[in-house]
Amino acid sequence: MEKTLVILKPSCVQRALIGEVISRFEKKGLQLIGMKMMQLTDSILDVHYAHLKDKPFFQRVKNSMSASPVVVQCWAGNDAAKVVRNIIGITNGRNAAAGTIRGDFSMSAQENVVHASDSAESAEVELKRFFTDNEIFDYKISTQNYLYADDEI
Repeated sequence: MEKTLVILKPSCVQRALIGEVISRFEKKGLQLIGMKMMQLTDSILDVHYAHLKDKPFFQRVKNSMSASPVVVQCWAGNDAAKVVRNIIGITNGRNAAAGTIRGDFSMSAQENVVHASDSAESAEVELKRFFTDNEIFDYKISTQNYLYADDEI
């Protein structure tokens, strides 16, 4: 099964949307295999958002992501990164489709409730940034045979 990273941002934590967001992924059939709450530091944000370091909004992103603790999660499933990206919607909540997390809960491009890896390749790197090997679990869920056909498992 493919793994992907999801971060419930301070805008999610502060608005008490944690359970609602997790529920969306669970209802889709993704498997939660790692989760913890943490305060993001300047050093981890510098690494995680290094691709934005030359953008004028870089400091705003760091300020937003360190405003309160976040909830980092590892989700697993077939095509997990793509599935999660479809569930969360496009970056700007004002333009995200209704029914997506950002479309339903966000009015902002920055305070958009959730971060998710954009591909399986970036998820592999990002997961190592936030989790140790013993914080991600491999277990079979009892509903797996009802989520996938035999040849998809």
